[in-house]
Amino acid sequence: MTEAQAHAHHDAQHGHHHQQHDDGQAEMLDLDAEVLAEHIAAITEWLPVKTGPRQIVDLASGTGAGTFALLERFPEAHVIAVDASPGHLQRLREKACARGVGDRVCTVQADLDEAAWPDLGKPDLVWASASMHHMADHDRALRTVHDLLTPGGLFAVVELAGFPRFLPENAPEDRPGLEERAHAATDRFHAEHVPHRGADWGPMLSAAGFTVEGELTVAVDIDGSRHEAIGRYALGALQRIRGAAEELSAEDLAALDRLLDTSSPYSILRRDDLAVRTERTVWAARPS
Repeated sequence: MTEAQAHAHHDAQHGHHHQQHDDGQAEMLDLDAEVLAEHIAAITEWLPVKTGPRQIVDLASGTGAGTFALLERFPEAHVIAVDASPGHLQRLREKACARGVGDRVCTVQADLDEAAWPDLGKPDLVWASASMHHMADHDRALRTVHDLLTPGGLFAVVELAGFPRFLPENAPEDRPGLEERAHAATDRFHAEHVPHRGADWGPMLSAAGFTVEGELTVAVDIDGSRHEAIGRYALGALQRIRGAAEELSAEDLAALDRLLDTSSPYSILRRDDLAVRTERTVWAARPS
């Protein structure tokens, strides 16, 4: 899951979404999966598995970016996809059927902030992408995963460096550096509301009784000309940044709104200089 999925997870976990919002989040999650497919695949390929896992749990699965990457990486596996949003899970089931893997996917609607999680069996692999930092009690969640895993099982925690960057440093022309200032504003917002976003999960995994077997950071740098969906992806990401960037100057907010106005000649959808730049880190750990 990417940062957009994390926001979708946060909204769903805390009941702040309605159907229209849910649909909008689902569209963003699908764009995440489409644009970043190669990088998600690279992470699943790196996982230090001794034998192919048969039972996998995808925590806060969204619409299935991780689920489908894991199914492709491990063709003998079945995945239990857990999410708070029934709309996201319905979309995931529809995609599973369309891809011919419906019999390998089970969905479970659950609020992972609850003390008691539903019965998720004894998985060989638990995958948590951009979801652990949204847990109300991350220590309890880590301990729950520790007890959930089969002996020798693997826990993969994927964390990301906030929203991607899309614009060149000197853009937009009337407010150069706007994107960095917007990110700085949202970073302050998230530091208050989501303090574990971007955290180093290694020490926390160790404290919860895991042994970290590996850590990998994957850099993402995709030229906009390579993917027609990047404009829509940038639009969705900047819309979410706009919601947490109210402390920007009036001039910066006005410039950001021009980028977000799809009918404007300054719309981000009309730019031909976009790229996707970010990075994500994965920790692979086993119960000690």
